[in-house]
Amino acid sequence: MAEHQQYVTLGVAEEIFAAPVEKVQEILDMRPIARLPQAPSNLLGMIDVRGQGVPVLDLRLTLGMESRSDTENTRIVVLSVDGADGERRLGLRTDRVFEVTILDEAELDPPPAISGNWQGRCIAGIGRRNGRFVTVLDLDTLLGATGAQATQAA
Repeated sequence: MAEHQQYVTLGVAEEIFAAPVEKVQEILDMRPIARLPQAPSNLLGMIDVRGQGVPVLDLRLTLGMESRSDTENTRIVVLSVDGADGERRLGLRTDRVFEVTILDEAELDPPPAISGNWQGRCIAGIGRRNGRFVTVLDLDTLLGATGAQATQAA
């Protein structure tokens, strides 16, 4: 029997996404973000995390969704992702964080095979939790390249 991996489940709009728990360093309440001039739209700026500057990306904008104002549930998830230059720390603003959990099945379904330009490269797989679909993000693919572009543009 396959071992169940743990995930941090994140809410963005009405969707549920998941990040492997080993990628998550900490979850922070919203705090002021220092804006950076001429930054890409999904790069909100920088925050200080125990004396270290951490760039913060908006998960909504990174995924091609509409921006939204912060609420009392908005969180910054500090992640460790593998980029072209090695490991990097990034903050990810998300609408809410639900829980650390396992998915209903140990095996993830692959991203759907759709014709056209969409390939779902940033999706590690599709799982289910309590009858709802959960999109497990491939953070290294999604944020490794995006984070490198965002921090180089700043």
